[in-house]
Amino acid sequence: MGAARIADVLSPLMCLSFLVRERDDGSTYVLLGEKKRGLGAGNIVGLGGKVEANETPRAAAAREAAEESGVVVDPADLEELAMITFRFPTRPSWDQRAAVFVTRLWRGEPVETDEITPAWYDVNAIPFDAMWADAQHWLPRVLAGQRLSADFIFADDCRSLATVCIRVSERVED
Repeated sequence: MGAARIADVLSPLMCLSFLVRERDDGSTYVLLGEKKRGLGAGNIVGLGGKVEANETPRAAAAREAAEESGVVVDPADLEELAMITFRFPTRPSWDQRAAVFVTRLWRGEPVETDEITPAWYDVNAIPFDAMWADAQHWLPRVLAGQRLSADFIFADDCRSLATVCIRVSERVED
C-alpha cells in the first residue's frame, strides 16, 4: 500500500447525503444547506458528518440527514455513489474521506437546525461559487447517477485546488 493510500485509511471517514426530488414540471432539485459552524462554516454543503465508531457510512448518512435537516431517511434508500478523499497539505487535521449517498425517498420536510440552513437548489443552478472548490468537479456527476472515486488535494490557501483526480467506476472504491 502506497503512502497516499495509507493516508486515506488514516483520514477520518465522513458521510454526505443528497436528497433529490423532481417537481411536477420535470425539473430536479437537490437539498443543500448553508453550514453554520465548524469546518466550512458559511459554505453551501451537503448534509453529512462523521461516521461514528461501530456505525456504517450508510447509517451515519441517514442519522446526519435527520440531525441536520429533520428529515427521516431509511438507510436502505441511500445509494452510495462515491468515495472522495480530501487532502489539505498545510492543514492535515482537515484531511478526510467521505462516502457519498443520494436518495429520492425520505419522510418529512427539511427544517433549519443548529448546523444547517437547508434550501432546495435546481441541479442546473447549483451555487458552486458558495461551495468548497471540489464540488463542481464531482457533484453534478453524482447527481446524474455516476459512480466514482475521487481525490482532491487543496492548495496552500485551503480553498483552491492543487490536484483533481476522478475515476469513474462500476462500483465505489473504498
